[in-house]
Amino acid sequence: MSGQQQIPELKLGLAMWSHNQWQQSLYGKGTPQAERLARYAEVFNTVEGNTSFYATPSANSVSNWRDAVGEDFRFTFKLPQEITHKLQLRHCDDELKQFLQVMSPLFAKTGLWKIQLPGYFGPEALGSLDAFLGKLPTELPLGVEVRHPAFFAKGEAERRLNRLLLQRSVNRIIMDTRPVFAAPPNSAAVIDAHEKKPKVPVHAIATGRYPTVRFIGHPELEANQGFFKPWLDKLCQWLEEERQPYLFIHTPDNAQAPELAISLQRLLSARWQAKHGQPLQAFQLAEQADSQNQQLGLAL
Repeated sequence: MSGQQQIPELKLGLAMWSHNQWQQSLYGKGTPQAERLARYAEVFNTVEGNTSFYATPSANSVSNWRDAVGEDFRFTFKLPQEITHKLQLRHCDDELKQFLQVMSPLFAKTGLWKIQLPGYFGPEALGSLDAFLGKLPTELPLGVEVRHPAFFAKGEAERRLNRLLLQRSVNRIIMDTRPVFAAPPNSAAVIDAHEKKPKVPVHAIATGRYPTVRFIGHPELEANQGFFKPWLDKLCQWLEEERQPYLFIHTPDNAQAPELAISLQRLLSARWQAKHGQPLQAFQLAEQADSQNQQLGLAL
C-alpha cells in the first residue's frame, strides 16, 4: 500500500444539462442536442433534474438518461409538484407509486431525491412531512428544501424540522441566494431571479450524509468569490467527516454557470490542498481541454 490518502469526492453540477449558450464551453463544437447530457456528464458528476417537478418523465426519457451517463454520475430529481405543492404530501400514495415506478431504472444513478416544499408549507405540516418520509423506501437518499420563514427563524419550528431530518437521516437542502440578491435588478434575468428565488437566511447544517448547497450566483462572476469564501471551510469539513456534499451552481440566466462552477471548485480544491497536501478531483470544460490540446499540438 502506498499510504496515500484517498481523495474524497465532491458532487458538482448545474441546474440543468442542456443550455444553448453552453455549446462551445461545455459540449464542444458541433455536438447535437441529443448528446448534450453525455457531454455534460464528461465534465460534471451530478445535475439538478428539474423536469420531473413539472411532470413525470416518459419511460423512454428515463431509459435514455440512464444510458447517457457513466456509473459514477448522479442525478438529483425533484418529486413532482403534484405531490409536493398541490397535495402537500397528503393523500398522494398513488401519485408517489406511479412516479417511483417510472423512475426506478434510474435508482442506481440518482444521488438525491429532492422534496422541494412551497412557502406555504409551514410548521403545522411537519407531521405530514414525517408521515410522507416514512412511506419512501429507506434506500432512497432524500433531501428536503423548505421555504417557509418559520424554518429559518432559529426557533422551535426550525428545531423541530432539523430534529425530524436528523432522525431520518434526510438532508436539508441549503439555498444560498445572497449573491443574486446582491446584484442590481438591471437585467431581465436578474429581475426574474429576484422574483422567483427565495430570499432566506443561509443555515449551513448537515442532517444527512449528502449535504446539498444550491448557490445562486451573481451575474458578475468575480463578485461570487466573497460569497463563496465561507463555504470553503464548511465543504472541507463535510468532506473530512466522510460526507459527500452536493454543490449546484446557478447564475441568473445560467449562461456562465459552467465557468462559475469550475472556478469555485478550484478555490475549494486549493483550500483542501492547503489543509491536506493534495487537491480534490479536477473538473475541466470542453473549451479548456481544446485550448490545452492546441498548446500541445493535439488539436484535430
